[in-house]
Amino acid sequence: MAGKCRRPSELQHVKIETPDPSQPGMAERAIDTATDVSRTLTEVSDALQAAAGRISDAITAARRPGMPLATISAITREAPLASLFIAFLFGVAIARRR
Repeated sequence: MAGKCRRPSELQHVKIETPDPSQPGMAERAIDTATDVSRTLTEVSDALQAAAGRISDAITAARRPGMPLATISAITREAPLASLFIAFLFGVAIARRR
């Protein structure tokens, strides 16, 4: 005979482990992870929207007549080159400090 036949006494017993029903499976863990990530992204998105709203409100308040942004805007409209020069000097002064 070309092939070797095994006798029943020579067969090896293979133990197949079944998952523990009390432990979550891979699919359940993946769903839980995806749910956690989704919640985290929603919380981050809400926080960013709230921060953007506060910044927008602060800019709107600063643009009212007599407030700093309104004054800077008016000066920039009246003398754009002088304003650019002052901004450049201000940038150089800050860069030298670092």
